[in-house]
Amino acid sequence: MRRIWLPTGRLAAVAAAGAVALLVLPPGWPSLAAVNALVLGAAALDGLLAVPVGQLTLHRDLPQVVGLEEQAEVRWQVASAARRGGAVAVADDLPPALGAQTRRARLTVPAGGTARAQATLRPQRRGRWVLEGATARSRGPLGLVVRQGRLPARSVLRVVPSFRSRQEAELRARRARLLEEGQRSVRERGAGTDFAQLREWTPDDEHRHIDWAATARANKLIVREHRVERNQHVVALLDTGRLMAGRIATAPRRADAAAVVGAAQPRLEHGMDAVLALATVATRLGDRTGLVAYADRVRATVPATGGRPALGRLTDALYQLDAELVESDLTVALRATLQRFRRRALLVVCTELAPGSVAETLLPALPLAVRDHLVLVAAARDPALDALARATPADAVQAHRQAAAADALAARRRLAARLRAAGAGVVDEPPGRLAGAIADAYVARKQRGRL
Repeated sequence: MRRIWLPTGRLAAVAAAGAVALLVLPPGWPSLAAVNALVLGAAALDGLLAVPVGQLTLHRDLPQVVGLEEQAEVRWQVASAARRGGAVAVADDLPPALGAQTRRARLTVPAGGTARAQATLRPQRRGRWVLEGATARSRGPLGLVVRQGRLPARSVLRVVPSFRSRQEAELRARRARLLEEGQRSVRERGAGTDFAQLREWTPDDEHRHIDWAATARANKLIVREHRVERNQHVVALLDTGRLMAGRIATAPRRADAAAVVGAAQPRLEHGMDAVLALATVATRLGDRTGLVAYADRVRATVPATGGRPALGRLTDALYQLDAELVESDLTVALRATLQRFRRRALLVVCTELAPGSVAETLLPALPLAVRDHLVLVAAARDPALDALARATPADAVQAHRQAAAADALAARRRLAARLRAAGAGVVDEPPGRLAGAIADAYVARKQRGRL
């Protein structure tokens, strides 16, 4: 944008006052020319006394990463190289999705000095936001004219999924490690497949753990003891199709589905939170975590990674994904998963238990995976359904709603039973408990040595 001068409302008021003055001045061109010269001269002088926009610089201070709906601050610092100070207004290029308290700031910049302002952000959408600059207006001391121009200030802000269950995942990871080390409970004897040691047989041991070669050498029964194995693979298959665009809240405010619409988030956000919680627990227990995000095609993949980099790689892959209004095809995702992850793994499918999608894509695709992998299907159940099913109806309308909620929950239970019969585990919990339930299911399978 080129630098321009713009009149203000005050200049219009001065011009109107000059027009009124012409009524009492002698008629003719001299009076008109005098009034116009006075008004234009005052405007020109006011503009010249304003701080030149070309001598202003803007620095925007933003965090590089902000969680969805988490509060952050943006700070502006305007520096002037001019010999005179003045009033400066800045309008930043903050998109509405960042939820800024305001994107405008009015500052008084001293001569050769700086002025600062700040505002609060609460992003409402994930993604990578590139902010190129801001528009600045410098006002003269009379307020008749402003000088406008662009101030470059490039910033990049990444809005990542809100990891609401972080603390819960950390607690589960610590508890699982304590259990594994035997500090709070005795390890399940024989669990896992990694060899730990040979020891003498006891009546509590299973005969399948007897090492017959060692028994022959020692002339007494010797068993092989195993520990829970590490460096296993956990792969999250995240559905990003149309069903994951449906909004549900963490918990209803009352037994009325309409009461949670404003606080609701897409199922995809709850699924991302569960994936990050699973990765946190798995990497703390020494396993590797990967990702396949899919809809009608594979949209993103993350190789199985362990340690601290795993969570960062997952976050980088997730934060730019939004639900697409297409039918998801799990068969495509499973084929890509089996090609990339040939080692036995726990496949956690984060999707929605809808009768059509389960019957058409989920159940037919399961035989591809359950032969060589463990499969866990996870879904976020709308807590409004639970609240409606438990509520006491006050009239016929609420009774119909209660019956519909009960039918929907019964349908979900039937779908879960069909998936279990096909060889998959099922976690169907409200969003507030989904991440923890998935982590518990993973830990239970790991401690039983099923991975």
